[in-house]
Amino acid sequence: MSDTELTGKAVISMRDVEAAARAGARELRVAAKAIVTPAARDALRKAGILLQTGAATAPAGNAAAAPAPSGYGSGVKPAAGSPAAEAQGSCGRSGRCEGCTGCARANQAPASDPERLFHSPEAEVFKAEIVAVGRKLWQRAYVDGNGGNISYRLGPNAVLCTPTLVSKADLTPEDLCLVDMDGKQLAGCRPRTSEILMHLEIYKAVPAAKAVVHCHPPHATAYAITGRVPPTCVIPESEVFIGRVALAPYQTPGTQAFAEAVLPYVKDHNTILLANHGIACWADTVTHAEWYAEVVDTYCHTLMLAAQLGAPLTHIPPEKTADLLAIKKRLGLPDARHGLQCQLCDLPELSGTIALAPHACAPAAGSPGPQELDAIVRAVTDAVVSALAGAGKA
Repeated sequence: MSDTELTGKAVISMRDVEAAARAGARELRVAAKAIVTPAARDALRKAGILLQTGAATAPAGNAAAAPAPSGYGSGVKPAAGSPAAEAQGSCGRSGRCEGCTGCARANQAPASDPERLFHSPEAEVFKAEIVAVGRKLWQRAYVDGNGGNISYRLGPNAVLCTPTLVSKADLTPEDLCLVDMDGKQLAGCRPRTSEILMHLEIYKAVPAAKAVVHCHPPHATAYAITGRVPPTCVIPESEVFIGRVALAPYQTPGTQAFAEAVLPYVKDHNTILLANHGIACWADTVTHAEWYAEVVDTYCHTLMLAAQLGAPLTHIPPEKTADLLAIKKRLGLPDARHGLQCQLCDLPELSGTIALAPHACAPAAGSPGPQELDAIVRAVTDAVVSALAGAGKA
């Protein structure tokens, strides 16, 4: 048997496809308006069955009018403008996808390499990971509404990403998108996130980056909206996995300026505060990028609790911090302090503050010599003596 007729069914399920496969079908013919479930589409692809939409037979004497084979995984599309073309989106679904940008340009050509990549077994693994991480972000209240976005670099010019206007709690693999390194959408039924440009700039600047998570964890975002960064050398785990956190200036989300605002920091930092916005983390996997979001937000929360105690923070001794930096280097994690000889820990906090902005480090070769240090000490001493003398006269 090479053809199974299901044009009388409104919904095609996985069981229908499995039955057709057992019967030896190589093509499955369905009504133009039939709905093919995601599980059925997966089963079609695995069984290698072509999906055809439209009438069962062509008009007499006109073989060319027979419905063109289409279908998930087949790579063949109905003719543009035909009823079958109107009924099927670029995702392979029968029935127009609600809000599907792919359907607007569907069926103009056979399935492309990006579409095959998007539906490949390899891509399905990473789609599942993105969906799982999205749910974790929502459960931890790191995203609200449709906020936040996640991506994974699947190939040299192919990036999986979350869509716009979808809660991370409700994501499914079918919701995800595939874009190229310029942000052009290559596959997927929903429009890609408007903030993908920032992800792409990170991938271009840091070849080691394979995944990016952008979210709005409340404690880290509280630092971002006050223009402050958490101090270093307080908690070992934060020191190893995050270290110094950068603060990128505010730009309108979704713009190229917003995307490029992180560029001065991404090579030396895997976690960046986005002023008046949230955070961005990159890593080798989506799960690890989400871990960094957890680490930095928990760290910021802990610092806020410590500040309420009214006592200054205690810092890890410098010699012990050097050990942590060595561990970080062995793990291949970025840090602006690699190769620099400077004070590893931020200076003690001023009274009434939560944290200080990081001070700049300079290579040892640029450090002042003994004579310059003596001159600085004399200048500071003279200024203090002068101030004290003035206060005594008052």
